[in-house]
Amino acid sequence: MSSMMQPQIILLKEGTDTSQGRAQVVSNISACTAVADTVRTTLGPRGMDKLIHDDKGTTISNDGATIMRLLDIVHPAAKILVDIAKSQDSEVGDGTTTVVLLAAEFMKEAKPYVEDGVHCHNIIRSYRSAGNMAIERVKELAVSIEGKSLEEKKSLLAKCAATTLSSKLISGEKEFFASMVVDAVLAIGHDDRLNLIGIKKVPGGTMRDSFLVNGVAFKKTFSYAGFEQQPKKFLNPKILLLNIELELKSEKENAEIRLSDPLQYQSIVDAEWNIIYDKLDKCVQSGAKIVLSRLAIGDLATQYFADRDIFCAGRVTEEDLQRLSSATGGTVQTSVNNVIDEILGTCEIFEEKQVGNERFNIFSGCPSGQTATIVLRGGADQFIEEAERSLHDAIMIVRRAVRNSTVVPGGGAIDMEISKHLRLHARSIAGKSQVFVNSFAKALEVIPRQLCDNAGFDATDVLNKLRQKHAADGGANYGVDINTGGIADSFANFVWEPAVVKINAINAATEAACLILSVDETVKNPKSESAQGDAAAMGGRGGGAMRGRGGRGMRRR
Repeated sequence: MSSMMQPQIILLKEGTDTSQGRAQVVSNISACTAVADTVRTTLGPRGMDKLIHDDKGTTISNDGATIMRLLDIVHPAAKILVDIAKSQDSEVGDGTTTVVLLAAEFMKEAKPYVEDGVHCHNIIRSYRSAGNMAIERVKELAVSIEGKSLEEKKSLLAKCAATTLSSKLISGEKEFFASMVVDAVLAIGHDDRLNLIGIKKVPGGTMRDSFLVNGVAFKKTFSYAGFEQQPKKFLNPKILLLNIELELKSEKENAEIRLSDPLQYQSIVDAEWNIIYDKLDKCVQSGAKIVLSRLAIGDLATQYFADRDIFCAGRVTEEDLQRLSSATGGTVQTSVNNVIDEILGTCEIFEEKQVGNERFNIFSGCPSGQTATIVLRGGADQFIEEAERSLHDAIMIVRRAVRNSTVVPGGGAIDMEISKHLRLHARSIAGKSQVFVNSFAKALEVIPRQLCDNAGFDATDVLNKLRQKHAADGGANYGVDINTGGIADSFANFVWEPAVVKINAINAATEAACLILSVDETVKNPKSESAQGDAAAMGGRGGGAMRGRGGRGMRRR
């Protein structure tokens, strides 16, 4: 009787929502599958695009990471798929749709076992061992492109870039852009900073009007009167990079000067002019023919430089100034005192060119050469932005291929080969693990199946042919032939991708699937209305207090 009278223990705040157990795992898997269904149709050369309209505008893209980021997913488990897509994008640049599809398929294959009462950790243990075996198999099948001549290497890297671009909006010009991307990546050498490759967008023209500058190019900055009198082309000029203003400025503070004689006023004015002229004289005496500053260069300085056949540009962005510094060998200065030759940069040719409706300042033939700029042309703004995202993926892929010079066949070939390898291994395992490893192997077939579905082919027929080919000797490189609807040797057709892309995708997808399978309870804490009210009240009082003090902190006279 006493046990029935015991009070109920309240552990969580009132209104807290908890859901746990097998139903929660199944619910998480269903949410992740729904997310994967959104990006599923974007995979491969025949993938469809998504149009996402939000308060920032309209985005048309088939880049998995971009779509996942713009979808604004709120389900806590499904957010993990967003994170692995971002991770894949930042680490290797491509394969973002692949990693989401694989993770969702691994969970989808595990779902019936969870519903039948199998403990999730049994599945997780098998998945982790299968994932490690899959990665080892990729490393075995990878082919190195090291030890080739520069021309051969450029050709091989262009094949990797073309494979990436074949699934993008600009696939019609993939050879044109692939060679451009390879030249840009090789131009920056062993420096791994992605910001050394600039991409500038100019609406108008066709894609073929895009071009690569082996150096730095940026849009002409805001210019004052006298700019048109400056020379627009130099050969081997010295370049002075500054981070100071070259213009007369009114006092920012409430400065006050008391004069006893009105004639002294002119001396104050002359002093201001002498300061600016002294700065300009020192710039001219340095021997520089091009003066660039991150801050403003006013109309006085512009006319002064124009009279002395010197080109100047103010308000150059921080990114462009740093790239100029890397390329020309110049050092950004915060003072014009003691400007010596060692801190000046140089380049072979500087010129100002008209590109569409914009004028561009182009610095080519830079001595360090560790930078490049791609100027993109095209019709609509959305098209150019998608082209930029596509080139970003291709640049990342080529960078990875340069550093980790091993490639594997694409078109679903590597996925089918790993699947076959794991099925054979599963036969040698006793117990439940055999079933789970087999499911992992089956999940890998989602890539070639989705490639077929997106191209309008009969996926069952093509997969049967692929299984037959991979079961025979010498069929490891066979994948989906997008052009004919059959199968073909992906390696011989130059459908390549860096091995690191596939390794990273399998690793991230396996980890995400195991993480979501290991969650058996979700706790949602209610938002405290009183806490929000207090914060609003504090914000209101704080705003009033700040407004009351709005001065400079100087004593009023």
